Amino acid sequence: MKKNRSKNTPSKTPASARADAPSQNPSLLIVGIGASAGGLEALKVFFEHAPANSSMAFVIVQHLDPRHKSLLAELISGHTKMMVREIVNGDKVKPDHVYVIPPNKSLTIEKQKLLLTGPAADRAERRPIDGFFRSLAADQQENAAGIVLSGTGTEGALGLQAIKAAGGITMVQEPETAQFDGMPRSAIAAGAADLVLPPEQMAEQLSKLMGKEKLPAVPVDAELSGQLEEKLSKIFQIIRAQTGYDFSNYKLNTIARRINKRIALNKFTTLAEYARFLKDHPEEVTRLYKDFLIGVTSFFRDSDAFKRLQEQAVPLLLEQSGDKQELRAWVCGCSTGEEAYSLAILLKEALDSNKQYVKVTVFASDIDEAAIEFARLGIYSESAAAQISPERLSKYFIKNEHGYQVKKDVREMVVFAHHNLLKDPPFSKLDLISCRNLLIYIKSELQKKIIPLFHYSLNDDGWLFLGTSESIGEYTGLFTTIDAKYKLFRKKNGHAKRPSPLLELPFIGDKLVSARKGAATASPKAAPVPAAAEQPAAESPPSVIIDKNNDALYFSGPIAIYLSPPNGVAKWNILEMAGKELRTHLKNSIKKARKNKTAVQKNHLEIAGNNGVRQFNLHIKPLLTRKYDSGTLMVVFEPADLPETPPAAGSIKKTNRNSRLENELQLTRADLQAAVHDLASANEDLQSVNEELQSTNEELETSREELQSLNEELITVNTELTGKIDQLSQSNNDLNNLLRSIEVATVYLDRKLRVKRFTPAATKIFNLIPADIGRPLTQLKLNLHYDNLADDVSHALKTLETRSVEVSGSDGTWYYMRIIPYRTSENMIEGVLITLVDISSQKAVEHDLAKSNEHLNLVMENLPAVPYTCTMAPELEFSFVGKSCEKVTGFLPGQFTGKTAFWMQRIHPDDQQKMSTAFAGIAKKGNDEQNFRWKCANGKYKQFINTIRYTAARPGKPAYIAGVWQEVLSAKSAIKNKSS
Repeated sequence: MKKNRSKNTPSKTPASARADAPSQNPSLLIVGIGASAGGLEALKVFFEHAPANSSMAFVIVQHLDPRHKSLLAELISGHTKMMVREIVNGDKVKPDHVYVIPPNKSLTIEKQKLLLTGPAADRAERRPIDGFFRSLAADQQENAAGIVLSGTGTEGALGLQAIKAAGGITMVQEPETAQFDGMPRSAIAAGAADLVLPPEQMAEQLSKLMGKEKLPAVPVDAELSGQLEEKLSKIFQIIRAQTGYDFSNYKLNTIARRINKRIALNKFTTLAEYARFLKDHPEEVTRLYKDFLIGVTSFFRDSDAFKRLQEQAVPLLLEQSGDKQELRAWVCGCSTGEEAYSLAILLKEALDSNKQYVKVTVFASDIDEAAIEFARLGIYSESAAAQISPERLSKYFIKNEHGYQVKKDVREMVVFAHHNLLKDPPFSKLDLISCRNLLIYIKSELQKKIIPLFHYSLNDDGWLFLGTSESIGEYTGLFTTIDAKYKLFRKKNGHAKRPSPLLELPFIGDKLVSARKGAATASPKAAPVPAAAEQPAAESPPSVIIDKNNDALYFSGPIAIYLSPPNGVAKWNILEMAGKELRTHLKNSIKKARKNKTAVQKNHLEIAGNNGVRQFNLHIKPLLTRKYDSGTLMVVFEPADLPETPPAAGSIKKTNRNSRLENELQLTRADLQAAVHDLASANEDLQSVNEELQSTNEELETSREELQSLNEELITVNTELTGKIDQLSQSNNDLNNLLRSIEVATVYLDRKLRVKRFTPAATKIFNLIPADIGRPLTQLKLNLHYDNLADDVSHALKTLETRSVEVSGSDGTWYYMRIIPYRTSENMIEGVLITLVDISSQKAVEHDLAKSNEHLNLVMENLPAVPYTCTMAPELEFSFVGKSCEKVTGFLPGQFTGKTAFWMQRIHPDDQQKMSTAFAGIAKKGNDEQNFRWKCANGKYKQFINTIRYTAARPGKPAYIAGVWQEVLSAKSAIKNKSS
């Protein structure tokens, strides 16, 4: 299972956090609502459809102006019957109440109390919605719900991920219904939304999914763990059959919460209904599997922990790696790669600061193949990048159309691998292992086996970095605690004990073939067995694997102390090989283990031996893989640490012997003693040889496992390289198809101005053929009337300036040419790009328009009328006055443009009120026509007719008025003008 990686995640596991944070109303559902620009309308619609007695509480966090008092609570109260109030520090959350954040505050919740603090000093770091959502997830777990409504930016996505990981419900407004869709789209892209709905449907869905009357289909009470495991076993079998992953060894309470949420989202009421639905719907199995993985992560999550790693571990790691010039790290459960890249950046910063060269390889592994593919690309959304400081963002990331991509030099430090920690061989010879917030989801039995595995994988003085809610448990003999708060440990040097093969036994993929009926006489050596069982550790207790018929498949250790084959035809049934007293215990325990599908243990049993009565413990464990036959068990005889009971001393009868027999007996005893001495010496030699062989075998086994790990790493690297080659091939194919289909003539030149690529449209203009690749630009014959191309290209390469110019071709075609510096993804200049777009049709239109404008201006200059336009935002202003105004009024056009005061002041006093009223009401009337008198430059009034028409405002453009002052001519003036 992947890590729960929300920034500032609480240090406790979900289960313990729930236990340690009691609340007065544990069934209360608290709904956090985040909104920004355009959110008020969505909030009104939401609360108009929210029932007043839902027994839920709502907390609104909106981006507010810090300098003004908020009216949000007053505005919301008119759309709901619930109590709406602005939050006061320490408010206890109550059902059927709406709480609104005040301006210029940050909000958290603890034990259902709302706590206000001042905002962050840096405005760029103020993310009040994410901050509250994270604290809500930590405090309420599955009783939390998060909603993101309309808003710009990316806030809310990380907070919803935290609520989803804690088992709560998350909703996002449909982007099409939002005034501003930035926040909704960011949350959807981050995979943080359980439901995407319009605001009017959200409250109804919350009531159905999480109403107080709805009991969980799967109880999460820790006291019912045995019953819970039995209830969930069918679900685990369905997931294992489709995905190959077994979740039965993960903490059941966390699993149950996620199953309850999927049951509610699919509108079922019982686990049995949901199990039947899963069986027939593979897509739902995938969704549930993804929910189990809890893929929530962020860059530099728990920044204080990373700071401590940087201060205490990194300098020593670089010092240790100085001689070998190599540093190897392993990030377990890397999810989508943020933590792995964070570690790589941390190490790169230290290397750059020290001016030191060390080859750094960060192995990042996870069981989610989709997450690994995402991590390899290294492209993250703006919401994910918001967790990175601006300095690191500009230094280690590149902004592109998809978001922010990790730079190539950092990506090359990280090797991503699909890897199952519980099944696959571990990476070896590591200097650092980071396994943060993965162990908290795994049962304690497996945690106890994983910690020694980490110890085995680390080099001497290697470092272990765990999550703040995790520990090494009882293995203080393997690691030294460097920082107890931030869980930083260092390996204690010594012989690295190989991980027990029992770690892999329940999860291996080898088939274990049970004995068929009628095969009782077959030799157990012929039965295939797990590879891990073929090489038991020397200290492993005696054990035997049996099939569903109780026939032995494999023996391990000194099993003859407890079992012996019966006389006659060979039989391998364990009950027939056991003595009478042991047979009863075996029979009952085997029956119980198969019936309950759980491990059974009996302590302090006794069996008679040659040296007295031997005490032992009996363990019977089911083998948990889908490839085993049902009913396969492992039986382990564990010797108890108690002294054997001495045998009863028998009486020895003394008999009389003649002297001859006594002498012979003494000689025989002497010979026997000599033989025993020789045999003892030979036995000591054999024991010594055996110990050496065991030691050699251990070394060979260690070497074999190291080679296996190395092979795993090589396979991983090869897989990644193959993937990158495929990506490069696909990109090359896409580029070639684009170049063939594009209609814009394009030529790519390198830094020496030699042709690198060109599109088919460029062949006509530049007279290019495929053989011209590599030729300098100066050697090409251009079909253009443009002699300065080479100089302009050189200038663009030197100054990095883009040049745009219109040029004509030899055939009369006009082109719009741009000369652009060619930048790589690393922002390096590698040449110049020349593009030419055919603009012949536009040039023809421009020519026709120029002629039309010339005719129009000539007509307008000789009319006894003055055309004009006025804008209406914020005040009435002349934006254009025709040239004819000089002839008609005696004033130049520039004297009119701007404010209307110049024109209004020269209107006859009796007409001023009429004209002001006409302009003030034009928005309603649409058009108007008024007579007025106006004083011209000669001081005389002329009679005009003012005809105006109103045009409403459009996006980005204000409303405006178009009008004409038409001079009213007397008959005498008209004849004079006509004759002139």
